[in-house]
Amino acid sequence: MKKQAFNPYLPSYEYVPDGEPYVFGDRVYVFGSHDAFGGDDFCVNDYVCWSAPTEELGDWKYEGVIFRSTQDPRMDGKHMPMNAPDVCQGPDGRFYLYLQVSMQTVTTVAVADQPQGPYEFYGHVKHKNGTLFGKKRGDAYSFDPSVMVDDDGRIYMYTGSCPDSKRMRNLMKLGGGQVDYGSVVELEPDMLTVKGKLYHTVPGIFKAKGTPFEGHGFYEASSIRKINGGYYLVYSSEVSHDLCYATSETPTGPWTYGGIIVSIGDIGLPGVTEENPRNFTGNTHGGMVCIRGQWYIFYHRQTNQQMCARQGCAEPIEIDADGRIAQVEVTSCGLNGGPLKAEGSYEARIACNLRGKKGTFKYSQPHHSEMTEYPYFTQSGEDRESDGDQYIAKMQDGAVAGFKYFDFADGKVSEINVTLRGNGTGTMKVYTDLKKEPVASIAVETGKEWKTFAGKTEKISGVQPLYFRYEGSGAVDFTEFSLLPDREM
Repeated sequence: MKKQAFNPYLPSYEYVPDGEPYVFGDRVYVFGSHDAFGGDDFCVNDYVCWSAPTEELGDWKYEGVIFRSTQDPRMDGKHMPMNAPDVCQGPDGRFYLYLQVSMQTVTTVAVADQPQGPYEFYGHVKHKNGTLFGKKRGDAYSFDPSVMVDDDGRIYMYTGSCPDSKRMRNLMKLGGGQVDYGSVVELEPDMLTVKGKLYHTVPGIFKAKGTPFEGHGFYEASSIRKINGGYYLVYSSEVSHDLCYATSETPTGPWTYGGIIVSIGDIGLPGVTEENPRNFTGNTHGGMVCIRGQWYIFYHRQTNQQMCARQGCAEPIEIDADGRIAQVEVTSCGLNGGPLKAEGSYEARIACNLRGKKGTFKYSQPHHSEMTEYPYFTQSGEDRESDGDQYIAKMQDGAVAGFKYFDFADGKVSEINVTLRGNGTGTMKVYTDLKKEPVASIAVETGKEWKTFAGKTEKISGVQPLYFRYEGSGAVDFTEFSLLPDREM
């Protein structure tokens, strides 16, 4: 029996954002940066790899550490954060890992004989005269590299960052970096040497004004794919919480704005604006992959009241006959191939919508511990690589956790249980539609230990979301809920 797949798709203790997914053989591999739970900065852990069989996307395997920052000789043995990487299979059949260490405007390359590594240092992207790419005036600011080997064997690297901060722009310009556009350069067959001129891809926030890209100018997170003979560049836009795409008939442009693929706040979907997002927002980054004929977009979310503890998620997407991609909503069942079964127990951490009585906010600082009136995803203890216990913390009066979607086709669920702790006394109300009456009302009175509370539910049928809204005093932590058939209470 196949395991169901959830969002986030990796175990609850794992914080791998910026996911770039690829199918090699009969497995899908995800390469990303590596946050630490409770970390003070982005990407502070060494790179790891996870993979899953293409026919069972709920069965992820830890492949281990694949590259350490100390392997880069420019670091002189110092451990440093490593930003979003990318992997491609070179013309020689080997696998090449492209990355950028900390704020070094240099692209490091490592190589392995198999996609899961481990990877060994190979070199740095450079000009023919030996000057490191990113150090020559007019170069792109080397950030979040993405590399593609085209059907004709030619190799292209996409990179760049276009912040709206004057301070950051000035710092980046000091090294001669291009900060007004995303960029692409062709590489020699050695996978290291810049072959030709630098081309612009998507304009940044200032150059996007007056163009179809206005409001969605390039910020970072280049991710390139070739689909049906055309080129799709996925990127994080100036608003940061969405992944947009641009298309071109050639690998070097010109590029046409396509639209939003996913926003972690569902901003851009009908009725959802910057003023009323469905989730807490922050930056996001990811790429597309086709698995057994189905395309997916990978992205990430924030946890622990901070920017720097992010987790990977994914959603199926459709590419229409004209090559357009419609925006998809975030769900709890992204890689599952359909809704989850309306039976058994589910971790609260798979909530795809989360907000407090006052709504949501944007994660823009390393820590937001001052936001005491809002719920958030967290775990106990320190960063680790096993024994996850993630839960939703501090749901106070009016807080909502939403889960999408479940298949209630048989209508047999008659009881919903919730497992909580805290200092709250009140009611956990369960809805399929927040504008209608609840389908269940569960009386709760919590203490220091986890305790399960049960409530009868009205008949639910069809494919439905579930929203859990706490009403009462104090605050409750929410770790699990169960959907049960009729039995004695």
